Amino acid sequence: MLKLNLPTYPYRLENRDGKLFIFDPIRKKFIQLTPEEWVRQHILNHLVNNLGYPASRTKVESGLKYNELQKRSDILIYDQQLNPQVLVECKAPDVKLGQRVVEQIGSYNKVCKAPLIIITNGVSTYAGICHQETGTKMLQQIPSYEQLKEL
Repeated sequence: MLKLNLPTYPYRLENRDGKLFIFDPIRKKFIQLTPEEWVRQHILNHLVNNLGYPASRTKVESGLKYNELQKRSDILIYDQQLNPQVLVECKAPDVKLGQRVVEQIGSYNKVCKAPLIIITNGVSTYAGICHQETGTKMLQQIPSYEQLKEL
């Protein structure tokens, strides 16, 4: 698979009938390995194992309803009161993180109202803090779980 600009980790791969699968520790099962899933598993690992976000309050590909349409958020992390805290949108490494991706996560966050949003294709990663009154403030890097409490 492609080398990403995210920390590597000891992932588990399995070959099933000529198709490659990767173990997702959040969903606790093997998922077919696509370029987007490769990115999703790397950012999940980074958030949980390097930045201290709680795996127990993390959902992967959970459903949400936007304008009567059923959509799926890639990663949603909840706070201690089970309110959305972090919303992550993952794309394959060859997908440009342009206006369309920003609009997509923005529309999802109208429903979720997570204070931290992240978009990544594994090559580039952007994070921003969302404030209802002032809009989104871009960050230099993804804050740790402890740092997020201070923002």
